[in-house]
Amino acid sequence: GLIGEVNLTAPQEYRDLTLRHDDLAAQRADLDASVEGIRAAIAKLNRMCRERFRETFDRVNDYFQEVYPRLVGGGSARLSLTDEEELLETGVEIFVQPPGKRLQNLTLLSGGEKAMTAIALLISLFRVKPSPFCVLDEVDAPLDEANGARFNEMLKEMAARSQFLVVTHNR
Repeated sequence: GLIGEVNLTAPQEYRDLTLRHDDLAAQRADLDASVEGIRAAIAKLNRMCRERFRETFDRVNDYFQEVYPRLVGGGSARLSLTDEEELLETGVEIFVQPPGKRLQNLTLLSGGEKAMTAIALLISLFRVKPSPFCVLDEVDAPLDEANGARFNEMLKEMAARSQFLVVTHNR
């Protein structure tokens, strides 16, 4: 039987293809190593973000629990995470107990109570991460005189660290 034509360039083609294969295999190994490096960096960043978020959340919550009763003249307030396991995906719930009332979710509060809660949270955030300058536009509008006086006292304390521009219709 006939074998057919002999490819005289086969040894050279084999060497060329072997070189190309080795080159591509080396490139793939480099890419695999890069992907692993990127995955490790992402995992490290996620871990760092979770730690920093948790630390900041706890500090803000501590201040919030201290500031709220001072600001409203009693009661209590706290922050809670909706998902303790997934810190990068979690939401934050706000629970407030105005003086003489039961603990309730923020959505059930009156306008003035919501305003005082928001101001207490803002002050708490500001204590953790102060800004050199802050503009407050009529945040005191829904406050009665007693709450307004306590708000002004806290603003005076915070003015030692930051400048405030307060837009208000009150005296």
